[in-house]
Amino acid sequence: MDTLPPTPHKPHSLRVFMTGASGCIGHYILDLLLESDRYELFLLLRHPEKLRLPVLDNPRVHILRGGLEDIDSFVDLLPTIDIAILTAAAWGGDPGYVKAINVEANLGLLAHLDPDRCQQVIYFSTASILNQSGSPLPEAGTIGTDYIRTKYDCHRHLPDLPIYDKITTVFPTLVFGGDKDKPYSFISAGLRDVTRWVGLARFFKADAGFHFAHAQDIAAVVIYLVEHPPQQGYREYVIGNPPLTVNQAIAQICDYFGQRIWFRIPLSLWLADVLIKVFRVQMAPWDYFCLRYRHFVYSGAVNPASFGMEPYCATLADLMRVHGIKGRRKKEYSL
Repeated sequence: MDTLPPTPHKPHSLRVFMTGASGCIGHYILDLLLESDRYELFLLLRHPEKLRLPVLDNPRVHILRGGLEDIDSFVDLLPTIDIAILTAAAWGGDPGYVKAINVEANLGLLAHLDPDRCQQVIYFSTASILNQSGSPLPEAGTIGTDYIRTKYDCHRHLPDLPIYDKITTVFPTLVFGGDKDKPYSFISAGLRDVTRWVGLARFFKADAGFHFAHAQDIAAVVIYLVEHPPQQGYREYVIGNPPLTVNQAIAQICDYFGQRIWFRIPLSLWLADVLIKVFRVQMAPWDYFCLRYRHFVYSGAVNPASFGMEPYCATLADLMRVHGIKGRRKKEYSL
């Protein structure tokens, strides 16, 4: 593990500390940061070899070998940081480890920043911990997965920090992204498999809703926020395109693949319960809650268009195209 002593502050540059740069969203954010010479970047990476962007010979990039569990090794560096972008998280595994990373290590990192020096912190949470009005969702803190519960817990403790007024919390919705130079998100990795079921899914309808966002659009919003620090204290944003119902999503995907919808059979909750019992599907309490909650939509969600920028992926058709999934023209039918 390498430690890096603090260097004198350069008036013409901003010192950016970033976690999770080797992840899907992290790659997109780092790519945009590298376009400007005003940022001196300090990347905390447990596995630097996972970083696919060419940064090794860049004098503005410093690789800090270690993970969030090693944050105490950088207590001399953190007070010299102007901007912190915290995307790293533990997604699963040992519950104690998930809590140590997502709660204790992140709060410890934030506590080491200098509120008089640091201009802004962009802290990544998840929209799953919020209800439809943007307030904390109690069930996320009680029956959520280890990841969701710890994100809920960390968010709850943010007001206790001296740096609180400089924090911008972002809550991504369903995240897509990845290409030859960037790792795929979990959802994008299985996107082609999902599209194979469109022919069957078009005959059903369900009462549910969601947002999605491409990592490129999330990164664009983050860079905008970096360039426009908070002026009136703590702030937070849900990031996602305008909400879609499941029925709208299926219709749009069918249109992209040129498949006509002849009829739809409603999928009710009682039918879902029957199928779960018949096929002995193992579901955790959080899974049951999501099945009944259904509408993970949020008022005031933002995307690049909210800040006057052109979105990279505004529609599901855009999403298919950027992932290299070819559509087909809809056939003409005569009745």
